[in-house]
Amino acid sequence: MVRWLILFLAGAAAAAQAQVPADSSVDNWNKTASKNMAKQNAKTKAKPATPAPNSVQVMGLKDEGTGLRSSTGLRVHRVDGDNLAGYMEADQIDGDPDSNVTLTGNAQVRRMDTIIKGDKINYRRVDGVATSEGHARLLRDGSLAIGPAMSYNVDTNTGALDKPDFWLGATGGRAQADHADIFSRSTMRLNQVTYTACSCENPAWYIKADSIDLDFDENEGMARDGVLYFKDTPILTWPYMTFPVKKERKSGFLLPTYGSSSRSGFDLQVPYYFNLAPNYDLTLTPRYLSKRGPQIGGEFRYLGPTYSGSLMGTYLSNDAQTGQSRYMYSTKHYQNLGNGFYTSWNVSGVSDGDYFRDFTSIGLNDSSQTYLPRQGMVGWNNRYWQTYVQVYKYQTLQDPDAPIVPPYNKEPELSLNGQRYDLNGFDLEFTSTATRFSRPLFEDTHYGPDGDRLMMYPTISYPIVRPGWYITPKVGLNFTQYQNTKWYPDDNAGFGSGAYDYPRSASRTLPIMSLDAGMTFERDTTLFGKASTQTLEPRLFYLRVPYRDQSRMPVYDTSLADFSFSQAFEENIYSGGWDRIANANQLTAALTTRWLDADTGFERLSLSAGQQFYFEDQKVTLPGEQPRTDVRSAYLVAASAALTDTLSTSVEGQWNPYDSRWARGLISARWTPQRATSVSLSYRYQRDPQTVAGYTNYQPAGQNQVSLAFQWPFSSRWSGVGRIDYSMRGGDGVVDPYTGQPAQRRVTQAIAGVEYKGDCCWTGRFVFQRYAVSSTDVNNAFFFQLELTGLGSLGTDPLKLMKKNIPGYEMVNPPVQPGTSFERYE
Repeated sequence: MVRWLILFLAGAAAAAQAQVPADSSVDNWNKTASKNMAKQNAKTKAKPATPAPNSVQVMGLKDEGTGLRSSTGLRVHRVDGDNLAGYMEADQIDGDPDSNVTLTGNAQVRRMDTIIKGDKINYRRVDGVATSEGHARLLRDGSLAIGPAMSYNVDTNTGALDKPDFWLGATGGRAQADHADIFSRSTMRLNQVTYTACSCENPAWYIKADSIDLDFDENEGMARDGVLYFKDTPILTWPYMTFPVKKERKSGFLLPTYGSSSRSGFDLQVPYYFNLAPNYDLTLTPRYLSKRGPQIGGEFRYLGPTYSGSLMGTYLSNDAQTGQSRYMYSTKHYQNLGNGFYTSWNVSGVSDGDYFRDFTSIGLNDSSQTYLPRQGMVGWNNRYWQTYVQVYKYQTLQDPDAPIVPPYNKEPELSLNGQRYDLNGFDLEFTSTATRFSRPLFEDTHYGPDGDRLMMYPTISYPIVRPGWYITPKVGLNFTQYQNTKWYPDDNAGFGSGAYDYPRSASRTLPIMSLDAGMTFERDTTLFGKASTQTLEPRLFYLRVPYRDQSRMPVYDTSLADFSFSQAFEENIYSGGWDRIANANQLTAALTTRWLDADTGFERLSLSAGQQFYFEDQKVTLPGEQPRTDVRSAYLVAASAALTDTLSTSVEGQWNPYDSRWARGLISARWTPQRATSVSLSYRYQRDPQTVAGYTNYQPAGQNQVSLAFQWPFSSRWSGVGRIDYSMRGGDGVVDPYTGQPAQRRVTQAIAGVEYKGDCCWTGRFVFQRYAVSSTDVNNAFFFQLELTGLGSLGTDPLKLMKKNIPGYEMVNPPVQPGTSFERYE
């Protein structure tokens, strides 16, 4: 009987929880079997897998390629419901077992699918009707109904109950009604119902309705004259509504969300969900912004055996602030074509560069987006080879106060990669790309040449790995060919006359040789009085790259990489493409020691130090880059420690021995004394790059920022959350390398909020967020949410914001674990 009162999961709230997964994005649309896959396979020596989207839960369906699969030994055994054996038990049994039976005292009638109990039960076997009087109980599917009396037909699953109380199996809800009529195994009607999912004796919220019709096969409930009460106060009412009665998707309105921001004003969204089919759905979201006007948005999602994707967009016909139409669109798709072939695309765009600043999603700082991708790809891969051809373009979202030069588009790019590992002890790799680059106009000017680039890089290595040590010699040959087709801004002058003096054709062939070696020593010791294992891990990396003049070659997609422990063991100081390959005759030396808990292997302390030694000066540079002339690099140091089970710290830094200054540093600490309690503090510093005036900067900008984030209970009920990011670059003569303007001290982001944990089944949250949307402008947003456990949330959900910005954030109310069909087994 009682799959029923999953009852209300009540209405739109249940739809919000059960219909749409919490995260509707479909990530990793561009899973190609290219460079990243080859690197991963190099570590695992594993066969490359066919690229596919990550195992996303699109509409609740899981990609069978990477998810768990059902075992043939774990089956739900079906039985014939018309021929189930019945059992009767009581203190006294009177009558004829073949006709009418009266059971008195602790009476019960049992079948596999139903249990009926009562002080007295009259059971008519001919028609299967059991009438229970006094403390009547009906159990089915993990749910329980109790009433003074009831009549139930165990053969037809029909019956009636007076003044029943319900406890609902896996849903955790409970309800009271004046009367319940059961029409079939899947349909019933309840009159004068009160429902709640609170487990407390005095629930914080409940729903009252005149009547509810439930159909479990159709997953539909219809409530008439329903009212939601919070703390005995009505806060929401509706004359008629439909809702899902099982934890499955159903068409209908989702709970509205609302909030406020300084750039858009009051923001109200009322989404409607269409459950079109098991493998695709649609959500339409009418939205009203008091400072902008009405907007319509939508998202269509689909998933098939060999494909998946989404299509979403918004449109506002006449912005009250700008008088223009504003829109956004995004489409993503992945298709497995079979036999190793696949195709995908990821295309998005907005009407203007200010769209995300003006229409930023509540709780997310979308204004930080600078580039929107427009990519289409077709690829193929097998065990040893991967190839693809793609077109990759960008829409650059400009900040008028800090404009940037748009990146080059790839129209198209063809890639061929291969690898063969452990071929008689040798590892072979081959990487190649052929790309046509073009850059869109920027402020009516096209900077730099358009052109074609062909790059091929075969390598061979021979890893020698033994217990406690390894050594890997490696040699490769990088060939790059350029064919420049246009020169801007002065195309009439021709090539060779501009500031960069690029020829129409150029090539470069460079051998790259490296030797990587390391050892690992262990010893038993103690740390803070506890038994530990200490390791000592020295590592040497020698790199040799001869010099080739590359000053007349264009720079399409290459920049200076951040110097770090990982980059110190790379073959090039530049990242991205191979437009520059720095000459090198250098040795990197590093030493790491760790203290591991002897019982658990948990890393309690780690110390690392390293430095590069140069045997020749740097001659290859990017435009505007100052070449290195020192004979050794900055010292790289790092340390991390779990000082206690609740306090951890980490320190990273680069110390320049020539000017006795820190070039880069990071200090962080996190304290988590108990659940839902944490304090995190970090400081980041990076010196501004040294550049030549008048050249485009390919190096990361400087940074000087302190961040503080916390979640802290003030009492058993009240808890506070907050974060502040403060940039300290201004006031000391620092000039922003991109704008040429003095850098400003400013708060780049601030979050402050309070949470109240109710006495039973509810939580209230109020959060304020302030963040920079450009170099001179900020946005302020307010969020309020009333979360009713087991029902849903009213208002705008700030949890995604807090989980992203408060390290280690935990909900003050832990998620309720779902029950099972055996919840109230008797």
